[in-house]
Amino acid sequence: MKKSKSDNSYNWGSRFFDRHPVMANFLIIIIIAVLGVYAVYLAMALFTKHGRSTQVPGVEKMTYSQAVQLLYDHGFRVDIRDSLYRDDIKPGHVIEQFPKAKSIVKPGRKIFLYINAVHPKEVILDDDNHPNEYALRGESHRSALARLEELGFRNIRVVKVLGTTDRVVKVMANGKAVRKMQKVPVTASMVLEVSDGRLNDLQDSLQNLEYLDNYRNNPEVYSEPEVTQSSESGEYTAPVQEAPASSEEESGESQYF
Repeated sequence: MKKSKSDNSYNWGSRFFDRHPVMANFLIIIIIAVLGVYAVYLAMALFTKHGRSTQVPGVEKMTYSQAVQLLYDHGFRVDIRDSLYRDDIKPGHVIEQFPKAKSIVKPGRKIFLYINAVHPKEVILDDDNHPNEYALRGESHRSALARLEELGFRNIRVVKVLGTTDRVVKVMANGKAVRKMQKVPVTASMVLEVSDGRLNDLQDSLQNLEYLDNYRNNPEVYSEPEVTQSSESGEYTAPVQEAPASSEEESGESQYF
């Protein structure tokens, strides 16, 4: 229905919609999309604290309770990542933190702490279920050394002992022999006793010395008889030593001459 010229109910917006309905709807869609994107941006900025940052305080070498309280006071969350053991830091103190001290992060960030354990970690050298036997006995030198290093031991000393093979004789932890299924702290001072394989050579040398002494005392016992070869049979025979003649035989022979 047409309006009269004196009717002002039609404004410029309504006239534009009447004349260009497609373009008007497209413009409305664009405006709604822009408002939606802006609303999402505001929500994300509010959730992620965009544009806001704070510095992480240093809590290393503090006690666990002191470190947690300081981080909470600065608006951070705390998570214990792992318990390690170091001799240079007191038990129950913070060894390491992540992010590091003075790092610029968002407020409310989770800080990971590594705490020094009260007791050092204990491991089993040999899990073979024979607790009365020595741990790693009979293993090769290299495999036993690699096993100790893999378990986390750092203070390891190899000692050669007299034996027949180049195998492990026993393992000592802080001066005591370690047996199978026994737990040992990784901070212990380890001694790996390995056979040097010289016992066989020593036994041969002792036997040679014994033979030489006996030969010097009784050379006739250890002297070898002279061996001759028969021209007819080709066999090797040792000469037979004749026994000395008795005095009677000598006297009888003398009667005939």
